[in-house]
Amino acid sequence: MTFQVTVSPSGRQFDCGADETILAAATRAGVGLPHGCKNGACGACKGRILSGQTVLGKHQEKTLPAEEQAQGFSLFCCATPQSDVHIEAREIEAGEFASKKLPTRIAKIEKLSHDVMLINLQLPATEKFNYRAGQYIDFLLRDGKRRSYSMANAAHSSDQVSLHIRHMPGGLFTDQVFSTLKERDILRIEGPQGTFYLREGSEKPIVMLASGTGFAPIKAIMEHVIEQGITRPINLYWGGRRPEDLYLNQLCLDWAAQLPNFTYIPVVSNATPEDNWTGRTGFVHQAVLDDLSDLSGYQVYACGAPIVVDSAKRDFVALSKLPADEFYADSFISEADLA
Repeated sequence: MTFQVTVSPSGRQFDCGADETILAAATRAGVGLPHGCKNGACGACKGRILSGQTVLGKHQEKTLPAEEQAQGFSLFCCATPQSDVHIEAREIEAGEFASKKLPTRIAKIEKLSHDVMLINLQLPATEKFNYRAGQYIDFLLRDGKRRSYSMANAAHSSDQVSLHIRHMPGGLFTDQVFSTLKERDILRIEGPQGTFYLREGSEKPIVMLASGTGFAPIKAIMEHVIEQGITRPINLYWGGRRPEDLYLNQLCLDWAAQLPNFTYIPVVSNATPEDNWTGRTGFVHQAVLDDLSDLSGYQVYACGAPIVVDSAKRDFVALSKLPADEFYADSFISEADLA
């Protein structure tokens, strides 16, 4: 059975099967709805059901608390229709690059730090793989599971795709990455995915906020900014527990030296005396609040651990007057977050 979904305020309409999520149907119809993890964990696809009946599938309660459900909010990556449905959602430009499944070969595997691995994937010579800087790919594992990683380079910079993969001890995929995976191994991917990318129609100054390997898509966006000659002021805040977690710190320092409109603020939360750290300390999103008390005229691009992204959005909107619709984010959801 098929139902009709109407999106406000745009008035766009599309068909959605009773066994299909609203997000999946929107994507198929070329209607751009914000999304991230597609697992009911990040909240990027959250919107309101104005009328109609839906069934909400498995999701994280913290992502959609009962009080928000009572107010009509839903997660479109988990919601399937049981009637015609009218939803309220902020539409975005639909992905211009169709997602596809491809075999890739590991061209390079190299440690960037004690727990971060750089992997470069060589794509088939017969395939052109285009994507927006900031998007991600899924690895298709043999057991049917997927693991998502953001591209760490802009599409124009290489004929390879670069990834920054943090070791999660006990993790099905990352244990392999840090033990048995080697150059020339074949891995299947699907992509590009996601709606985290630079909104180039704006002239607003930008705050980029990264925690850990959340720097990967930020790096890709910065490469795009440099290649396109974009001159909007950018403040990059990169947070880690220890200085070694800022595994490409010198690259950011080089950008700051070369780009007149770019400022880099590294922040470390758990430095030890042996680190000899003399820079900023504490929570990375708090450093933004300390520096920029009024974010009403900014765009924010945040990526990394869910607790960092969620805290940033909450406090930037509540304390620094950031418009909620100018906060763009990609939460890195792990298996532990889905448990």
